[in-house]
Amino acid sequence: MACDHKPTRRRHRVIAASVATLAIGGTAFVEIPVSAAGKPRGHDVSSHQKNVNWSKAKSKGARFVYVKATESHTYRNPYFSRQYNGSRTVGLVRGAYHFAVPDKSSGRTQAVHFVRNGGAWRADGWTLPPALDIEYNPYDKKKKCYGLSRTRMVNWIKAFSNEVKRQTGRRPVIYTTTHWWKACTGNSRTFGSNHALWLARYSSAGAGELPGGWTFWTIWQHDNGSGALPGDQNVFNGSLTQLKRFAKG
Repeated sequence: MACDHKPTRRRHRVIAASVATLAIGGTAFVEIPVSAAGKPRGHDVSSHQKNVNWSKAKSKGARFVYVKATESHTYRNPYFSRQYNGSRTVGLVRGAYHFAVPDKSSGRTQAVHFVRNGGAWRADGWTLPPALDIEYNPYDKKKKCYGLSRTRMVNWIKAFSNEVKRQTGRRPVIYTTTHWWKACTGNSRTFGSNHALWLARYSSAGAGELPGGWTFWTIWQHDNGSGALPGDQNVFNGSLTQLKRFAKG
């Protein structure tokens, strides 16, 4: 996923070279992995993708999309409305995600900003649960966990989740990597029972080891931007009917 509000609009990746363990020799897997064949395909976009051709994305197999809405407690994706509404117009199941920057403000504060600026949810079968994108710090590699202890990080995520649940009625999907989860939460098992997992792992071999507390992934991001769909490539762990049921809650 991308943090996209810096003037250079530089794309920071989940797996920065100094901390990466997910990519295999820097290879980008353009085709959908065999282990995910037949599952509904989706993608995620931010302001980097600007004006997406949604009809073309759907014709290439897209069935769902997550759109970046916010970051920290001030940034809003200037393309959010047209991306979010445009994807719905062509019949994609879509949702909004927030890029966490835990050293800037509390989990509750960032959740309030997120829900206020696109992170809401409706039980219409077309709106995916709000999602929290939490990963290595792209702004300071020396503070890869944003300077928070594992306990403080878990509490930050709890605060974000509780506020999203209070305002929308849904627990947020958690987007992360197993490597980050181990390093920054101590492989916490706190969230697996009531938060869907959106796992990032760029491999043709499968989703691999899951973070603590989860026994299956709901969404798998298997490619970081070199696939057929705009942005990052994802699959849903179920059928299209189950995807819509998941959206409806």
